[in-house]
Amino acid sequence: MQISPMPVDEDARLLSLHSLQVLDTKPEERFDRLTKEVVEWFSVPICTISIIDRDREWFKSCQGLPTKEGKREISFCGHAMLSKYIFIVEDTKLDPRFSDNPYVVGPPFVRFYAGMALRNRKDGQPIGVLCIKDTKPRTMSAQDIALFIGFANRAEEELNSPYKIEKA
Repeated sequence: MQISPMPVDEDARLLSLHSLQVLDTKPEERFDRLTKEVVEWFSVPICTISIIDRDREWFKSCQGLPTKEGKREISFCGHAMLSKYIFIVEDTKLDPRFSDNPYVVGPPFVRFYAGMALRNRKDGQPIGVLCIKDTKPRTMSAQDIALFIGFANRAEEELNSPYKIEKA
């Protein structure tokens, strides 16, 4: 398994993340509505808006998982956050970066992953990821990719909106 990489400007990225004051805030309908829509549109069991902190990925919204956070070092989103484009793994068991990942060989048995970095629009720093996961391998058409990018843009807009976010 390949551990999620750290960007060279991690300290600046963390300052950017913390400036948005989104970590450990209460669930919000606007985010949950979006992840529910993504689950329905792509017929996947899991969708999250993951915020990537120093050592963890924390879920601002999560459909299909019982947890609210996970370890950054084994997260798929830690990889996706550093991609300039959509990050797709069609079959995790065939990808040496993930084939022995605890989330592949154990619950939730992820076989497909797609994620798109979400950025702080003030400075362009990546702060999180909108992702989908499935328990079976799959591919995405050009139309699917375009729609997913649209959903990610909506999630990024919400994260950067002036709405007051309540601490949990």
